[in-house]
Parts: sequence; C-alpha cells; structure tokens
Amino acid sequence: MTPSFRSLDDIDTLRSLVKNLREAIYIMNARGDILDANPAFINLLGVRALADLKTSGTNEFAVNGTRRVAERALLARDGFVRDFERQLVRPDGALLTVLDTMYAVTDTDSHETVYHGMLVDITHRKKVEDELRQQSMRDPLTGCFNRRYLTQLDEELCSSETVWGCLFIDIDHFKHYNDTHGHQMGDKTLMRMSRFLMRQVRAEEPVIRIGGDEFLIVLRGALESQTMLVAQRMQASALRTAPVPFSLGWASRQPQESLTGTMDRADQNLLAVRVVERSSMRRLGGPSADELRQGS
Repeated sequence: MTPSFRSLDDIDTLRSLVKNLREAIYIMNARGDILDANPAFINLLGVRALADLKTSGTNEFAVNGTRRVAERALLARDGFVRDFERQLVRPDGALLTVLDTMYAVTDTDSHETVYHGMLVDITHRKKVEDELRQQSMRDPLTGCFNRRYLTQLDEELCSSETVWGCLFIDIDHFKHYNDTHGHQMGDKTLMRMSRFLMRQVRAEEPVIRIGGDEFLIVLRGALESQTMLVAQRMQASALRTAPVPFSLGWASRQPQESLTGTMDRADQNLLAVRVVERSSMRRLGGPSADELRQGS
C-alpha cells in the first residue's frame, strides 16, 4: 500500500497540494463565476474569502475584454488554454499580469461545462522585462532612444496610414569641438543638447540619438505644415538656449513611405541646408573650405 502523501491517487495528498500550492487554482463556470478556489487564488485577487469571489466573478476583474474573448475562443476550439497571458485588476486597483492555464470539464450530473484552471502571477517578471527592454532602447549617455528603438518604431509604423514628420539634427563641427575641448566636454555637450531637444517637443515625440552627434525627432501625426512649424520654432529657440550650433533638416511622410525613407529625406535636406550655409559663409568671408572640412 502506498504511504499517504506520496501518491496523487491519495485524496489527502490532493487536498494538501491544492491548499498549499502557491499557484492560484480555481474552478469556474461559463459565466465566469468562481465556484471554488484555493487560498492562493483568494490572496492573489486580494479578497477576504471565497464568498467575495462568488459574488464578483473573474469577468469583473478582466482588464482587456478583447483578450478575454480570445481566450474563450481558444477554449471553444481546443477545450483548453495554456499559459495565456492577460491582465486582471483587483478590487484595490492593483494591476496584475497572469498566465492562465485551464481546461473544460463537463459535469456528469448537470451536463454543465465548468473550467478547472490555474493562474501564475508574472507581474514582477513583466515589470523587470519592461524595464530591461526600455534600458536596451535608450542611449546610456544622453537618455535618448537609440537605433534599436528606431528599428522597432519603423516596423510598428510601416504598415499604417499614419502621417508623421521627421527632424534630423546634426551638431556643427562636433569632431573639431571634441579635438579642441576633449571627449569629456564633448559628452557633456551631447547631454546638454539632448535635454534641449527634449524640451522642444512633447513627451510622446521621441528624441533618438542616431550616431555620435546626430539626432532624430519623430513627430507622430504631424502634417508638412506642422513639421515645418516645429522646425522653425526649434531654430528660433536655438538662438537663445541651444548649447552649441547645429544644422536641421526636416521632412514629412509621403504616401506609403517608410519611416526610414522620411528620415533619409530629412537628412538630405539637412545636407542641402549646409551647402547653402557654407556658400553664404564664403561670400561673407567666413571660414575657408579646409577649415569647414576639419570641423565636419
């Protein structure tokens, strides 16, 4: 005879397992009402007792109704779901991210379909993953977004009909500045420049460090006229508060154009602006072409 608590065939073993397991185990009907649950489930949802769950039902805790519908569709098709990620909000307002695993069972007496399931709380794990993801998309020196973020943004926008504008910014003669003042001062200048750019746009308009002294700003929803106004405002503000001189080129999205395509046109416009500026400086007796090449 198998000793007690050493076999899953033993009823006391199963009771102990369900009671003491840290994962939240539940039985739910088709309406989403909790028929029974273990202590871990009650603690997870932040209620005092099973009676509170019976009056509430887990549907009330669902955050994204679309995800709930998708989960039910999988249940109807396969009879089970495994590690289905969704969010719940507890009565105290806390937001949870959980993995839901459940399967359908037909009651032999009532012929009612019920669901046996388990929730695994991954809220902390998701928070850490999100923080790491954000860090991987930030330039450690300036705090701006980096090229990895730009790649993600390009993929996100490529299939949409959204309009946007791009500002391409390049610090003037930065190599010469670094050679003259040292790289430590150059780094401080990049940080000051990034803060200046962030102050010129809204929080949802990302400032991206493209290269050593090059920055890109993406203006979501901006038409050509709006992009031009932002560029003009930034150039006017630069005369008063920019840490160093810079050149700016801008472009707005053309039909079916990718973000990279708009960015490239903004960069070409910046180069055209520099050609005009250098020509004007030569006429006014400014730095020679050799001096400008050294500072480029």
